[in-house]
Amino acid sequence: SSSSAFHNDSSSPSSSTQHATSSSPNTTTPTKLPPRPPNTYDNIRTAIVINDGTRTNLIRLIGLKSLFARQLPKMPKEYIARLVFDRRHKSLAILSSDPEKKDCDDEIIGGICYRAYPEMRFAEIAFCAVSASQQVKGYGTKLMNLLKMHAVTEGIEFFITYADNYAIGYFKKQGFTKAVSMPKGRYQGLIKDYDGGTIMECYVHPTIDFTRVPEMIQAQKEFILQRIRAGTAKSDKVVYPPLPPDFYAGQDVKSRAEKGAAERSLAIPGVAEAGWTMADLMASTRDAKDSDKKKHQLKSDLLALVSKVQDQQYSWCFRDPVDTNEVKDYL
Repeated sequence: SSSSAFHNDSSSPSSSTQHATSSSPNTTTPTKLPPRPPNTYDNIRTAIVINDGTRTNLIRLIGLKSLFARQLPKMPKEYIARLVFDRRHKSLAILSSDPEKKDCDDEIIGGICYRAYPEMRFAEIAFCAVSASQQVKGYGTKLMNLLKMHAVTEGIEFFITYADNYAIGYFKKQGFTKAVSMPKGRYQGLIKDYDGGTIMECYVHPTIDFTRVPEMIQAQKEFILQRIRAGTAKSDKVVYPPLPPDFYAGQDVKSRAEKGAAERSLAIPGVAEAGWTMADLMASTRDAKDSDKKKHQLKSDLLALVSKVQDQQYSWCFRDPVDTNEVKDYL
């Protein structure tokens, strides 16, 4: 089935992180982490909606069909209805907590319709949309994260969808990629190819709490910073005097050899104390030289290209700027 054009939301859900421990070179005492903040997803009403014939689910399916039809005007309404009510498809819906909206179309804030293929451990996303009045509030990201959490319970490893040009940015933000790593034999013949759509894939890691990804990343960042601070706790507060005028006396300062440049750098007080080694400095010098060579080569290639363009007889009108005294209305 075809994937929807989707207006990206700008906010990301707050999330928390897994426990991490930090150890300094002389101790293995675990780092005490602050208490985990409450998960904002706990206050979201969600439902997995299927066509099981019950009154509640039928009402919600009608609401989802109406939502997809409103937000995806280019999608045939008959096609939307056929997939939403298909018993092989399921929909994850975010529901309004307003009791006055219960059992009506406005109860559906957003939804994702998908079809799972349990034997192949993947699911195809058909439609994804958020109500126009609820966009730019983070519901698009929350929808996808909640779907990933539910997918793990169904044994789904991959999501596949055909995204149109308006939806590619949204799916990229949610971890989808155009590079499909799932073996083609697992999905070939099960999903249809669509003209104008770009096939995209997302791997669903079974152990990640997708509702707490930002906090997990923040904890990893703090852990790395703590390790850096632990390794530089002594050297980063030492102030060295300025280099004397005769510091490089007797050294070949004009040599551009990697070893010579590295030796001069390593002789500066504080460099070795900060953890730099001869191998590190030689590698950085080599990388800098390679970068300079690439820049010079690029400049040479571009100048050659400009020169060849200027030599063309039809380029005469672009060689000099237009004289605005002659062409008054040019600007």
